[in-house]
Amino acid sequence: MFTEKFLEVIGKEGVVSIVSCDDDGAHVANTWNSYLVTRDGDKLLIPAHAMRKTEKKVRQNSKVLLTVGSKEVEGNRGLGCGFLLEATAAFLTAGPEFDMMKEKFSFLTRVLEVTVTSVKQTL
Repeated sequence: MFTEKFLEVIGKEGVVSIVSCDDDGAHVANTWNSYLVTRDGDKLLIPAHAMRKTEKKVRQNSKVLLTVGSKEVEGNRGLGCGFLLEATAAFLTAGPEFDMMKEKFSFLTRVLEVTVTSVKQTL
């Protein structure tokens, strides 16, 4: 699922936007590319410290959108490459994935586990 170009982008610094939505509307949370950990070819693990609104919305509707980009990677039209991901999400508070992430990111209180269903290059 994850292409070499996508992996190159998340290997460079950039901003990740996470869009969640429930009956009260949409919410956007941001994190950094360097916080993304890939698993099983279709999962992203993201350390969560705040993200309380995101967690509330994910409980009602697990579908999320993410945008990921870096100006340091060659894209479709020159320097700068970005992706739109469609996914489902859940928050982890225990287990092996949580423990592994806690070792890497001591500040986290939960882990946002994102199972990607679609990856589209937009830039």
